Amino acid sequence: MALLQVKNLSRVFDVSKPWLNRVIERRAKALLKAVSDVSFNVQARSTYALVGESGSGKSTIGKMLVGLLRPSAGTVEIDGVDLANETDAAKIDAVRSNIQMIFQDPYASLNPRWKVEDIIAEPVAARGGETTGLAQTLLEQVGLSARDARKFPHEFSGGQRQRICIARALASEPNLIICDEPTSALDVSVQAQVLNLMSDLKDDFGLTYVFISHDLTVVRHMADRIGVLYLGRLVEEATSDELFETPKHPYTQMLLAAAPLIDGFGRETQPPEGEIPDPINPPSGCAFHPRCPIAQDICREQRPEMRELGGIRVACHLADTT
Repeated sequence: MALLQVKNLSRVFDVSKPWLNRVIERRAKALLKAVSDVSFNVQARSTYALVGESGSGKSTIGKMLVGLLRPSAGTVEIDGVDLANETDAAKIDAVRSNIQMIFQDPYASLNPRWKVEDIIAEPVAARGGETTGLAQTLLEQVGLSARDARKFPHEFSGGQRQRICIARALASEPNLIICDEPTSALDVSVQAQVLNLMSDLKDDFGLTYVFISHDLTVVRHMADRIGVLYLGRLVEEATSDELFETPKHPYTQMLLAAAPLIDGFGRETQPPEGEIPDPINPPSGCAFHPRCPIAQDICREQRPEMRELGGIRVACHLADTT
Protein backbone atom coordinates (compact mmCIF):
# COMPACT_ATOMS: atom_id res chain seq x y z
CA MET A 1 0.00 0.00 0.00
CA ALA A 2 1.38 3.42 -0.99
CA LEU A 3 1.52 5.77 1.99
CA LEU A 4 2.91 8.62 -0.13
CA GLN A 5 2.00 9.36 -3.77
CA VAL A 6 3.82 12.12 -5.63
CA LYS A 7 2.35 13.00 -9.04
CA ASN A 8 3.87 15.39 -11.60
CA LEU A 9 5.45 17.49 -8.86
CA SER A 10 7.10 20.75 -9.98
CA ARG A 11 8.50 23.79 -8.26
CA VAL A 12 9.57 27.03 -9.96
CA PHE A 13 11.30 29.91 -8.14
CA ASP A 14 11.17 33.48 -9.41
CA VAL A 15 14.78 34.70 -9.13
CA SER A 16 14.27 37.81 -11.24
CA LYS A 17 15.78 41.19 -10.46
CA PRO A 18 13.40 43.89 -9.16
CA TRP A 19 10.89 45.19 -11.71
CA LEU A 20 12.61 48.55 -12.22
CA ASN A 21 15.99 46.88 -12.88
CA ARG A 22 14.37 44.60 -15.47
CA VAL A 23 12.79 47.58 -17.22
CA ILE A 24 16.05 49.56 -17.34
CA GLU A 25 18.13 46.55 -18.41
CA ARG A 26 15.37 45.20 -20.67
CA ARG A 27 15.51 41.77 -19.07
CA ALA A 28 12.79 39.16 -18.90
CA LYS A 29 11.81 37.35 -15.71
CA ALA A 30 14.27 34.67 -14.57
CA LEU A 31 12.54 31.45 -13.47
CA LEU A 32 14.52 28.66 -11.82
CA LYS A 33 13.00 25.21 -12.36
CA ALA A 34 14.12 23.40 -9.20
CA VAL A 35 11.81 20.39 -9.66
CA SER A 36 10.18 19.33 -12.91
CA ASP A 37 7.37 16.75 -13.31
CA VAL A 38 8.51 14.24 -10.66
CA SER A 39 6.32 11.24 -9.85
CA PHE A 40 6.91 8.35 -7.45
CA ASN A 41 5.18 6.26 -4.78
CA VAL A 42 6.45 5.25 -1.35
CA GLN A 43 5.08 2.08 0.21
CA ALA A 44 4.23 2.00 3.91
CA ARG A 45 7.02 0.73 6.21
CA SER A 46 9.65 1.10 3.47
CA THR A 47 12.56 3.44 2.77
CA TYR A 48 12.57 5.44 -0.47
CA ALA A 49 15.80 7.27 -1.27
CA LEU A 50 16.30 10.32 -3.49
CA VAL A 51 19.88 10.72 -4.75
CA GLY A 52 21.70 13.09 -7.07
CA GLU A 53 24.33 15.79 -7.23
CA SER A 54 24.00 19.11 -5.41
CA GLY A 55 21.36 21.22 -7.13
CA SER A 56 19.32 18.27 -8.39
CA GLY A 57 16.24 19.24 -6.37
CA LYS A 58 16.39 16.66 -3.57
CA SER A 59 15.90 19.02 -0.62
CA THR A 60 13.26 21.04 -2.47
CA ILE A 61 11.19 17.89 -2.91
CA GLY A 62 11.64 17.05 0.77
CA LYS A 63 10.35 20.46 1.82
CA MET A 64 7.32 20.10 -0.46
CA LEU A 65 6.55 16.68 1.03
CA VAL A 66 6.26 18.13 4.55
CA GLY A 67 4.50 21.32 3.45
CA LEU A 68 7.35 23.80 3.98
CA LEU A 69 7.10 24.70 0.28
CA ARG A 70 4.00 24.75 -1.89
CA PRO A 71 4.28 22.95 -5.26
CA SER A 72 4.03 25.07 -8.41
CA ALA A 73 2.26 22.10 -10.01
CA GLY A 74 1.45 18.50 -9.19
CA THR A 75 0.23 16.82 -6.02
CA VAL A 76 1.56 15.25 -2.84
CA GLU A 77 -0.91 12.74 -1.40
CA ILE A 78 -0.32 11.22 2.03
CA ASP A 79 -2.88 8.64 3.13
CA GLY A 80 -4.98 9.82 0.20
CA VAL A 81 -5.01 13.48 1.28
CA ASP A 82 -3.59 16.07 -1.13
CA LEU A 83 -1.90 18.55 1.22
CA ALA A 84 -1.62 21.30 -1.39
CA ASN A 85 -5.24 21.28 -2.54
CA GLU A 86 -7.27 19.79 0.32
CA THR A 87 -9.75 22.29 1.80
CA ASP A 88 -10.74 20.33 4.92
CA ALA A 89 -8.51 21.72 7.68
CA ALA A 90 -9.18 18.73 9.94
CA LYS A 91 -7.90 16.27 7.33
CA ILE A 92 -4.79 18.34 6.69
CA ASP A 93 -4.08 18.62 10.42
CA ALA A 94 -4.51 14.87 10.92
CA VAL A 95 -2.08 14.05 8.11
CA ARG A 96 0.53 16.63 9.12
CA SER A 97 0.58 15.27 12.66
CA ASN A 98 1.86 12.03 11.15
CA ILE A 99 4.80 13.65 9.32
CA GLN A 100 8.14 14.72 10.76
CA MET A 101 11.48 15.83 9.29
CA ILE A 102 15.12 15.28 10.25
CA PHE A 103 17.30 18.09 8.90
CA GLN A 104 20.85 18.03 7.59
CA ASP A 105 22.46 20.20 10.28
CA PRO A 106 21.47 18.91 13.74
CA TYR A 107 22.72 21.98 15.58
CA ALA A 108 20.94 24.50 13.35
CA SER A 109 17.63 22.67 13.78
CA LEU A 110 17.80 22.70 17.62
CA ASN A 111 16.90 25.81 19.62
CA PRO A 112 20.10 26.66 21.56
CA ARG A 113 18.09 28.44 24.30
CA TRP A 114 15.92 25.39 25.10
CA LYS A 115 16.77 22.36 27.13
CA VAL A 116 16.63 19.02 25.34
CA GLU A 117 13.49 17.90 27.19
CA ASP A 118 11.60 20.96 25.91
CA ILE A 119 12.88 20.48 22.35
CA ILE A 120 11.76 16.84 22.21
CA ALA A 121 8.40 17.47 23.85
CA GLU A 122 7.51 20.49 21.71
CA PRO A 123 5.59 18.60 18.92
CA VAL A 124 3.41 16.94 21.55
CA ALA A 125 3.00 19.98 23.78
CA ALA A 126 1.89 22.08 20.79
CA ARG A 127 -1.09 19.75 20.40
CA GLY A 128 -1.93 19.59 24.09
CA GLY A 129 -0.59 16.08 24.64
CA GLU A 130 0.96 14.60 27.78
CA THR A 131 4.71 15.22 27.92
CA THR A 132 5.66 13.98 31.39
CA GLY A 133 8.68 11.70 31.06
CA LEU A 134 8.43 11.71 27.26
CA ALA A 135 11.87 13.18 26.56
CA GLN A 136 13.59 10.83 29.02
CA THR A 137 11.99 7.76 27.45
CA LEU A 138 12.82 8.79 23.88
CA LEU A 139 16.41 9.70 24.75
CA GLU A 140 16.96 6.19 26.07
CA GLN A 141 15.40 4.72 22.93
CA VAL A 142 17.92 6.59 20.74
CA GLY A 143 20.90 5.54 22.83
CA LEU A 144 21.31 8.55 25.13
CA SER A 145 20.74 8.91 28.86
CA ALA A 146 17.54 10.16 30.47
CA ARG A 147 19.74 12.61 32.43
CA ASP A 148 20.61 14.33 29.14
CA ALA A 149 17.12 15.83 29.07
CA ARG A 150 18.26 18.67 31.35
CA LYS A 151 21.16 19.69 29.09
CA PHE A 152 21.37 22.22 26.26
CA PRO A 153 22.23 21.33 22.61
CA HIS A 154 25.75 22.84 22.80
CA GLU A 155 26.71 20.21 25.40
CA PHE A 156 26.50 17.37 22.86
CA SER A 157 28.58 16.12 19.94
CA GLY A 158 27.25 16.18 16.37
CA GLY A 159 26.17 12.55 16.46
CA GLN A 160 24.41 13.02 19.80
CA ARG A 161 22.60 16.10 18.49
CA GLN A 162 21.32 14.10 15.52
CA ARG A 163 20.03 11.46 17.94
CA ILE A 164 18.16 14.25 19.74
CA CYS A 165 16.65 15.30 16.40
CA ILE A 166 15.56 11.70 15.81
CA ALA A 167 14.00 11.59 19.29
CA ARG A 168 12.09 14.81 18.55
CA ALA A 169 10.86 13.33 15.25
CA LEU A 170 9.58 10.25 17.11
CA ALA A 171 7.80 12.25 19.83
CA SER A 172 4.56 12.74 17.90
CA GLU A 173 4.50 9.06 16.77
CA PRO A 174 4.62 9.82 13.02
CA ASN A 175 4.09 7.37 10.18
CA LEU A 176 6.35 9.21 7.72
CA ILE A 177 9.75 10.83 8.37
CA ILE A 178 11.57 12.89 5.73
CA CYS A 179 15.33 12.60 6.29
CA ASP A 180 17.24 15.38 4.53
CA GLU A 181 20.87 14.19 4.45
CA PRO A 182 20.75 13.34 8.18
CA THR A 183 24.33 11.99 8.35
CA SER A 184 26.23 14.17 5.87
CA ALA A 185 27.70 16.40 8.60
CA LEU A 186 28.88 13.44 10.72
CA ASP A 187 32.07 11.38 10.82
CA VAL A 188 31.95 8.00 9.10
CA SER A 189 31.91 5.98 12.32
CA VAL A 190 29.13 8.15 13.76
CA GLN A 191 27.21 7.91 10.48
CA ALA A 192 27.11 4.13 10.84
CA GLN A 193 25.76 4.39 14.39
CA VAL A 194 23.00 6.81 13.39
CA LEU A 195 22.03 4.77 10.32
CA ASN A 196 21.84 1.54 12.33
CA LEU A 197 19.73 3.36 14.92
CA MET A 198 17.34 4.60 12.22
CA SER A 199 17.04 1.08 10.76
CA ASP A 200 16.20 -0.34 14.18
CA LEU A 201 13.63 2.39 14.88
CA LYS A 202 12.00 1.79 11.52
CA ASP A 203 11.40 -1.85 12.44
CA ASP A 204 10.36 -1.10 16.03
CA PHE A 205 7.91 1.72 15.22
CA GLY A 206 6.76 0.72 11.70
CA LEU A 207 8.12 3.92 10.18
CA THR A 208 8.29 5.00 6.54
CA TYR A 209 11.33 7.00 5.46
CA VAL A 210 12.01 9.27 2.51
CA PHE A 211 15.80 9.40 2.67
CA ILE A 212 17.54 12.25 0.82
CA SER A 213 21.25 11.80 0.24
CA HIS A 214 24.14 12.22 -2.20
CA ASP A 215 26.06 9.32 -0.61
CA LEU A 216 25.43 6.14 -2.57
CA THR A 217 27.01 3.97 0.13
CA VAL A 218 24.51 5.25 2.68
CA VAL A 219 21.62 4.83 0.25
CA ARG A 220 22.50 1.22 -0.52
CA HIS A 221 22.52 0.44 3.20
CA MET A 222 19.19 2.12 3.92
CA ALA A 223 16.88 2.11 0.90
CA ASP A 224 14.37 -0.39 -0.44
CA ARG A 225 13.81 1.70 -3.56
CA ILE A 226 15.88 4.54 -5.04
CA GLY A 227 15.01 7.47 -7.29
CA VAL A 228 17.85 9.24 -9.13
CA LEU A 229 17.40 12.98 -9.76
CA TYR A 230 19.15 15.14 -12.31
CA LEU A 231 18.43 18.86 -12.69
CA GLY A 232 15.09 18.49 -10.93
CA ARG A 233 13.96 15.51 -13.03
CA LEU A 234 13.62 11.87 -12.01
CA VAL A 235 15.76 9.94 -14.50
CA GLU A 236 15.74 6.45 -12.99
CA GLU A 237 13.93 4.49 -10.30
CA ALA A 238 14.57 0.92 -9.15
CA THR A 239 15.07 -1.29 -6.12
CA SER A 240 18.40 -0.91 -4.40
CA ASP A 241 19.77 -4.20 -5.76
CA GLU A 242 18.62 -3.50 -9.34
CA LEU A 243 20.04 0.02 -9.37
CA PHE A 244 23.49 -1.00 -8.17
CA GLU A 245 23.71 -4.16 -10.27
CA THR A 246 22.11 -3.09 -13.57
CA PRO A 247 21.81 0.71 -13.81
CA LYS A 248 20.15 1.78 -17.06
CA HIS A 249 20.60 5.54 -17.25
CA PRO A 250 24.04 6.93 -18.23
CA TYR A 251 23.86 9.41 -15.34
CA THR A 252 23.28 6.63 -12.80
CA GLN A 253 26.16 4.69 -14.33
CA MET A 254 28.37 7.78 -13.98
CA LEU A 255 27.45 8.23 -10.31
CA LEU A 256 28.16 4.59 -9.51
CA ALA A 257 31.47 4.63 -11.38
CA ALA A 258 32.61 7.67 -9.40
CA ALA A 259 31.58 6.28 -5.99
CA PRO A 260 34.40 5.06 -3.72
CA LEU A 261 34.76 1.29 -3.25
CA ILE A 262 36.31 -0.55 -0.32
CA ASP A 263 38.19 -2.89 -2.70
CA GLY A 264 38.85 -0.18 -5.29
CA PHE A 265 42.40 0.78 -4.29
CA GLY A 266 44.46 1.49 -7.38
CA ARG A 267 41.53 1.27 -9.80
CA GLU A 268 41.35 3.72 -12.65
CA THR A 269 38.04 5.53 -13.05
CA GLN A 270 36.86 8.27 -15.32
CA PRO A 271 35.79 11.24 -13.14
CA PRO A 272 32.37 12.77 -13.87
CA GLU A 273 32.61 15.15 -16.79
CA GLY A 274 31.06 18.61 -16.93
CA GLU A 275 28.75 20.30 -14.47
CA ILE A 276 25.01 20.46 -13.91
CA PRO A 277 23.57 22.98 -16.42
CA ASP A 278 21.98 26.24 -15.37
CA PRO A 279 18.46 25.41 -14.08
CA ILE A 280 17.30 28.86 -15.19
CA ASN A 281 18.15 27.96 -18.77
CA PRO A 282 18.10 24.13 -18.93
CA PRO A 283 19.15 22.23 -22.07
CA SER A 284 16.54 21.15 -24.59
CA GLY A 285 15.49 17.52 -24.75
CA CYS A 286 17.19 15.32 -22.17
CA ALA A 287 18.79 17.55 -19.53
CA PHE A 288 21.77 15.19 -19.27
CA HIS A 289 22.68 15.20 -22.97
CA PRO A 290 25.52 17.82 -22.70
CA ARG A 291 27.40 15.39 -20.41
CA CYS A 292 26.18 12.07 -21.83
CA PRO A 293 28.76 9.91 -23.66
CA ILE A 294 26.11 8.22 -25.84
CA ALA A 295 23.87 11.21 -26.64
CA GLN A 296 22.31 11.35 -30.09
CA ASP A 297 20.16 13.88 -31.96
CA ILE A 298 16.93 12.58 -30.42
CA CYS A 299 18.36 13.27 -26.95
CA ARG A 300 18.90 16.93 -27.84
CA GLU A 301 15.46 17.35 -29.39
CA GLN A 302 13.00 15.35 -27.27
CA ARG A 303 12.66 15.07 -23.52
CA PRO A 304 12.46 11.34 -22.64
CA GLU A 305 9.48 10.12 -20.64
CA MET A 306 9.74 7.62 -17.80
CA ARG A 307 9.17 4.07 -19.03
CA GLU A 308 9.38 0.55 -17.65
CA LEU A 309 12.45 -1.42 -18.67
CA GLY A 310 12.95 -4.79 -17.02
CA GLY A 311 11.38 -3.70 -13.72
CA ILE A 312 13.28 -0.38 -13.72
CA ARG A 313 11.70 2.99 -14.51
CA VAL A 314 14.07 5.04 -16.64
CA ALA A 315 13.89 8.29 -18.64
CA CYS A 316 16.35 7.67 -21.46
CA HIS A 317 15.83 7.20 -25.19
CA LEU A 318 18.82 4.85 -25.41
CA ALA A 319 18.55 2.94 -22.12
CA ASP A 320 17.79 -0.35 -23.85
CA THR A 321 20.96 -0.07 -25.95
CA THR A 322 23.42 0.39 -23.07
